[in-house]
Amino acid sequence: MVKEATEFLFDATDKRFYIRSVKILIPETWSANKNYTRLKTETYDAADIIIAEPTVQHADDPYTQQYGKCGEPGKYIHLTPDFMTDDWLISVYGPRGRVFVHEWAHLRWGVFDEYSSDTPYYIAGNLQVEATRCSVDIFGENKIQKCQGTSCKVTLCDPDPNTGLFEAGCLFVPDQSQFVPESLMYMQALPDVSISKA
Repeated sequence: MVKEATEFLFDATDKRFYIRSVKILIPETWSANKNYTRLKTETYDAADIIIAEPTVQHADDPYTQQYGKCGEPGKYIHLTPDFMTDDWLISVYGPRGRVFVHEWAHLRWGVFDEYSSDTPYYIAGNLQVEATRCSVDIFGENKIQKCQGTSCKVTLCDPDPNTGLFEAGCLFVPDQSQFVPESLMYMQALPDVSISKA
């Protein structure tokens, strides 16, 4: 993951940044190994990246604990054991190295996501409903899963007459092939993703 991340970071930042070294703290429950060296100043509590069991709020979602404003570094990145070992999750979150760089941008540079779970849609200047995303040139469809009894189907979203936006539960689903480079802070799983150069 880190090797993939440093290659992606180096390429995406026009060869400005890369990961030079990594120290991994091995759990005390692991058997001794002559390749493991003793800790010097490293502690779990001061780690930049923590691999721990999922939290109720985030499940297996990788996340960075951020308390500050834009531009202020985060506290740590939280990854789960399943995220690190279950290859099926790559289809959900994208390649692990790209996810790592997405979270690293939160941690080191205080960058925030370019999507919003709280405000997934807005009305643009042309009075069209747009999904919160960067860039607006990313195309896809607005879909919702509707169930009746035990039967469910995915359909296009209907407008909400009260808000002018789409109905609650509607999600913007981007096409996998795009004609514009997407921002890493929007959706790192898309194949053409890159870091925004603003």
